[in-house]
Amino acid sequence: MIYSIGDKVITKKKHPCGSDVWTVIRVGADVKIKCDKCGRVVMLGVEEFKKAIKQPRRD
Repeated sequence: MIYSIGDKVITKKKHPCGSDVWTVIRVGADVKIKCDKCGRVVMLGVEEFKKAIKQPRRD
């Protein structure tokens, strides 16, 4: 699946703040995501990102 900037995704593991919903803020060789609850930004490699995502969030 192809993700674009602004997409919401749900991760397999919850963030320590308790949220599992993230927003994609950068796509390329790496993917940068931002926690919707606390605002923490994390950069993952594409393969690591694909493993961490449970499903895209459909609003």
